[in-house]
Amino acid sequence: MKKQVHVAVGVIKKNDLIFIAKRHESQHQGGKWEFPGGKVEAGETVTQALARELKEEIGIDVKSSTPFLEIHHDYPDKSVHLDIHLVEAFDGEAKHLEGQDHKWVAISDLNNYEFPAANVVIIEKLQAN
Repeated sequence: MKKQVHVAVGVIKKNDLIFIAKRHESQHQGGKWEFPGGKVEAGETVTQALARELKEEIGIDVKSSTPFLEIHHDYPDKSVHLDIHLVEAFDGEAKHLEGQDHKWVAISDLNNYEFPAANVVIIEKLQAN
């Protein structure tokens, strides 16, 4: 049976810009761009996991987030359940604390970056609004 992973994902938005980060080459889907986040641990809500991961990964304190989209996607080696939240209220300056490339990108320019297949729907929804 395939490994199932539940991930809290933050679409961090400032004006018309979205924060994206590049995955380490050694990671699953390495070298592609992503919206930051991480695994939801046992006993955690999605909101708690998102706040913890965004603090650890990019150094921001989430003040509030709103559910944006849920995606179930099967990769050859695992299935992911992405719980995506829109984060527009936060304290701190987003930067990747784990040394990965990161940038603020205009919503209209997101298509110029290669994302994992599961993320395509997120971009489509952002651009449709």
